Amino acid sequence: MATLPFETFELPKEYLDAAYEALEKALEVKGLKRGTNETTKAVERGLAKLVYIALDVDPPEIVAHLPLLCKERKVPYIFVPSKAELGKRAGLDVAAASVAIIDPGEGADLVNEIIDYLKKKGYFQG
Repeated sequence: MATLPFETFELPKEYLDAAYEALEKALEVKGLKRGTNETTKAVERGLAKLVYIALDVDPPEIVAHLPLLCKERKVPYIFVPSKAELGKRAGLDVAAASVAIIDPGEGADLVNEIIDYLKKKGYFQG
């Protein structure tokens, strides 16, 4: 994999699993924006509660603006290993470079747990 033009971090498996579960709960209430354009708009409009960015996007410049935009807008974000898995978990038949939860539905506790972890590790100052 090429060197990414932004700094990344890995979530422990338990938090990654929780993040995927939160995606599925948000999907139930149609609370997702899928794809980089929709995700970017959700962040810019202040709608995004949690942003997912796939690490295997090629070229990585497709999502390179998202970490900085999320930091500017104080939106928590995480990295997931696979765009194929991200797309699947977001209810798509194709890969997704990024996804934003705008309404976590019954997954709100999971989202809050992930945000607490990000704050504790210093990945998010919200």
